[in-house]
Amino acid sequence: MDALCTDLRACTLCADRFAATATRHRPNPVVWFKPGARVLIASQAPGLRVHEANTPFWDQSGRRLRDWLGMTEDEFYDRERVAIVPMAFCFPGYDAKGSDLPPPPVCARTWRAPILEGLDTIRLTILIGGYAQKWHLGTKQGVTDTVAGWRDHAPHTFPLPHPSWRNTAWLKRNSWFETELLPVLRARVREEME
Repeated sequence: MDALCTDLRACTLCADRFAATATRHRPNPVVWFKPGARVLIASQAPGLRVHEANTPFWDQSGRRLRDWLGMTEDEFYDRERVAIVPMAFCFPGYDAKGSDLPPPPVCARTWRAPILEGLDTIRLTILIGGYAQKWHLGTKQGVTDTVAGWRDHAPHTFPLPHPSWRNTAWLKRNSWFETELLPVLRARVREEME
């Protein structure tokens, strides 16, 4: 796993793709996992703030996600217990209008299987957003339907919407998320973090 992490940190597969974005940035894989972790957070891709800080969910989305999970910052960033493995390890960049670009599929094709094979102690998987949900669950439905069907995957897997501020209206429209799903998820997180 150490060699895999070293290779991943040095990855430049998407250098040309990132250079062609509006942000014209270089690859910076944000690697945050170790063997022995019990909780897997499978997310989409780092944002610009994460790219700059080199720490996953080092932004408002991370604060909201930690609240959803009932985790302290120290617990969330404890690689001995929590593995954060996005569908793409680098910030994909923005398009000309300033919108987030999707995670490049080559990243998941190249890195995901060997990483997950090395994380053989995972007991709870949290799937954030459609890209992670489609990859892990094979679902073809949208995020709302996938998250609404969370009981079909619990207690070992929980699909969540992205914790971005952009989803605040979604949270208001789907109040069951906070009243029904989050209490069960927080209890499962506590079990694995003890």
